[in-house]
Amino acid sequence: MVQVCLNGRRTAADGTAVPMSPQELARSAAEAVAAGATSVHVHPKTPCGHDSLSPRVLAPVLEAIRARVRVPVGVTTGAWAEPDPSARLARVRSWSVLPDFASVNWHEPGAGEVAGRLVSMGVAVEAGIWSGTEGARRFAASPLGPAVLRVLAEVTDPDPATAEASARALLAELGAAHGRPVLLHGEEGGTWPVLRLAGRLGLATRIGLEDTLLLPDGRRAGSNARLVTEARARYGAGARAGDDNSGEWNGGSALP
Repeated sequence: MVQVCLNGRRTAADGTAVPMSPQELARSAAEAVAAGATSVHVHPKTPCGHDSLSPRVLAPVLEAIRARVRVPVGVTTGAWAEPDPSARLARVRSWSVLPDFASVNWHEPGAGEVAGRLVSMGVAVEAGIWSGTEGARRFAASPLGPAVLRVLAEVTDPDPATAEASARALLAELGAAHGRPVLLHGEEGGTWPVLRLAGRLGLATRIGLEDTLLLPDGRRAGSNARLVTEARARYGAGARAGDDNSGEWNGGSALP
């Protein structure tokens, strides 16, 4: 599985390649799916470019993307879009058009309440577990763990020299992760090393302009589709290179 993350918290200042409007997001999603992406993660934006959980912002984005693709579409519930936990929960409750899944960052205040509400609404939950946070510990203790769609293991180390080690440490911290599937990804300079590791370990991964603006050789990516094309080649190569190491991560530990 290769998920495409279309835009993230980036803004127009990051370049015209980053899709912002519903129409741009739909076009970028369609191109990425044609390149091989199997699901879509998106941050709906206000006209001024801020992430939003408002149903008036969310609905047009979901409708535009679904008019172009037939794969699951998910959204963020990040606290930066609505810092107050009660207001964030109220926003989620007010959604009139529902995503297929939503990511919930387990280290954020109110994560359990947001995840529980999403599950009760029939929206699948990606449990976002960031390295360097209390997310893994809190998720291990959560009664909602067995109900989530998958664990989104998010390596926040941007250094290409250390990101793989940080990824392995995060996987070790996650342990069995309530038996849920794991999607492993990195960001910025750590994107490509972590993606190759995911291939070797046989884990789902993601790629897109949210995570990196650059191809492995340092050139600007230009589009989400270009990143997906490159990721599928690198992910497949990583998986082939790891054939002799199948089972390297077994849900209980990560090798040093």
